[in-house]
Amino acid sequence: MKMILVRRFRVLILMVFLVACALHIVLDLLPKLERRAARPSGESGCSCAQSAAEAAAPGWAKARARPGEPPAAASAAGDSGWPNKHTLRILQDFSSDPSSNLTSHSLEKLPPAAEPAEGALRRQDPGALRPRDPAHRPLLPDPGTRRSLPPPDPSGDGSLLARLFEHPLYQVAVPPLTEDDVLFNVNSDIRFNPKAAAENPNWPHEGPEDEEFSPTGEAAVDSYPNWLKFHIGINRYELYSRDNPVVDALLRDLSVQKITSVAMKSGGTQLKLIMTFQNYGQALFKPMKQTREQETPPDFFYFSDYERHNAEIAAFHLDRILDFRRVPPVAGRMINMTKEIRDVTRDKKLWRTFFVSPANNICFYGECSYYCSTEHALCGKPDQIEGSLAAFLPDLSLAKRKTWRNPWRRSYHKRKKAEWEVDPDYCNEVKQTPPYDSSRRILDVMDMTIFDFLMGNMDRHHYETFEKFGNETFIIHLDNGRGFGKHSHDELSILVPLRQCCRIRRSTYLRLQLLAKEEYKLSLLMAESLRQDRVAPVLFQPHLEALDRRLRLVLQAVGDCVGKDGLGRVVDDDLDPAHRGPTDRWGNRDQGR
Repeated sequence: MKMILVRRFRVLILMVFLVACALHIVLDLLPKLERRAARPSGESGCSCAQSAAEAAAPGWAKARARPGEPPAAASAAGDSGWPNKHTLRILQDFSSDPSSNLTSHSLEKLPPAAEPAEGALRRQDPGALRPRDPAHRPLLPDPGTRRSLPPPDPSGDGSLLARLFEHPLYQVAVPPLTEDDVLFNVNSDIRFNPKAAAENPNWPHEGPEDEEFSPTGEAAVDSYPNWLKFHIGINRYELYSRDNPVVDALLRDLSVQKITSVAMKSGGTQLKLIMTFQNYGQALFKPMKQTREQETPPDFFYFSDYERHNAEIAAFHLDRILDFRRVPPVAGRMINMTKEIRDVTRDKKLWRTFFVSPANNICFYGECSYYCSTEHALCGKPDQIEGSLAAFLPDLSLAKRKTWRNPWRRSYHKRKKAEWEVDPDYCNEVKQTPPYDSSRRILDVMDMTIFDFLMGNMDRHHYETFEKFGNETFIIHLDNGRGFGKHSHDELSILVPLRQCCRIRRSTYLRLQLLAKEEYKLSLLMAESLRQDRVAPVLFQPHLEALDRRLRLVLQAVGDCVGKDGLGRVVDDDLDPAHRGPTDRWGNRDQGR
């Protein structure tokens, strides 16, 4: 009797297991059955099945099945090979996390059988794939025509920016570049065939089919996408040159390129998305969380403030006007949350957070440390959302970056203060510690301090440099989303490094003086530069006026240092060719110090 009961129990367990497997198989086949049922009556299957399927399946299940996708896509996915895009996508990366020099943040995790058909479908007209049956319609209607990208101001007397960039201070050339001064050496670092890597017959290609290309080779550079040309132009002294036309072309790509894939970026306190374009470029998307007019509440700590998408856009333009050229290109864009995020994402965690609000708007919240919940959801109007797209830097496997702790990092504590806040001689200790015993690095920190003060950014806890160039290279100004939060308040504690060290480049000092003049007013230059962006106006007018006010405070701080220590000890003459180059040191830069 006991053995019979044991056998019956085993049979019961087996039956439960088989039922569970059958249920999983049915759930996996349900999207395909829905797509077949949703086909027009002229195709195989009957129209009666469509209404039954729509009545039985909720709207999100249909959305997950990608309405209108022909059943042939599934078989094509199984028959075709998965294109090896790793060679192209490995060329780029974007990160502002301290751990960014340890791993790439690419989140492409699809099985290798699915992409060719999906890529082929995306290259087709979306309307051709959408059923004509009026009963089958998107969750929300398309709101209409997007704002077109305004053309840049012509170079002439009417453009204040053009006159500024023609000024002699903006014509100073960088030192001659050697092989050690460029990020990618010609015909030596990496060789690949972009056409073979992408398995895309439409990929621009010149020369024989089996020719290998170097991403830094000059022969076929015109055939490369703009994001790759941007990577090629990076050197020891700048992310891009002043007259590089690729920057404006890349800004336009960020604004209009078709988005083919979306995934959440790992790490970080707030939601960011990695967006992949049709030309295999990638960008970091920060969605709009506040209106232009909203200021950071006075009771908010700097580490709990929202990250603003328009601050990222404005930071790029400010960095270029200051002639630092250390911020990767950033552009604003209106995103259709349904077509350009939900329908193309393969990140299930992101997809599951989409919902329809009581106001019939599409919303989602993703996963992150802060502000990722239904109470802090990002909602469209009805499914359009504004955001910033920042171009990726070269992938860490090709161009490693070193992460440095900012010496003037804040405590990120509600009660504790950092050492620099209580020790007025803190800079003397910093200047005795490598790499800050080098003139180049400490002056870069002063540039970054001025840049952050003009924006009101208190969140500069780390910074990065390219590992190839050692310590004698520029600081990359990443992650500027907490700038431009308060136009009515000037946070003087951001200027503490400048006041303690009393050091500044002559080129920076002269440009600041130039931008303080009425004929080259910083606020007017920023307004003109930002008008070229797709989501203009980018900044609320009081933020532009705050730039002029803060610029005067920076010049006043430098003036106080000069009055205390003398011009020769404060201003480093980097415009003198004899004092330029990667071997400058404190002991032999300025004999007058």
